Amino acid sequence: MKVLQPPGWPRPKGYSNGISARGRMIFTAGVVGWDERESFPEHTIHGQFAQVLRNIVAILAEDGAGPEHIVRMTCYVVDRAEYMRSLDEIGTAWKAIIGPHYPAMALVEVAGLVESAARVEIEATAVVPD
Repeated sequence: MKVLQPPGWPRPKGYSNGISARGRMIFTAGVVGWDERESFPEHTIHGQFAQVLRNIVAILAEDGAGPEHIVRMTCYVVDRAEYMRSLDEIGTAWKAIIGPHYPAMALVEVAGLVESAARVEIEATAVVPD
């Protein structure tokens, strides 16, 4: 895996501009912050963000991948302002669950998600080296 950082560009905080990788690809669906009983234990965006990350790590583990294999994430949030206010808590959860790995990411504010209690939904792509 190689982080793509053009010379002279400022290093992004919390994500990478691009990643190149070779290997077996794993794609998740849009993952929300519910638990294994499809119940939302958290109602804050940062609490749900942490649960989404734990859920993605569990999905990846089913095929022998870990958080270090994530190359791309698309995060859908219902309230960008709430997300921005929660960056410290989200960062703490990221470091605890994903560690010092920062894939290419996009954040999109949406009018709503299929699960009405969801504050965030994330799609992830991972590449496990050959």
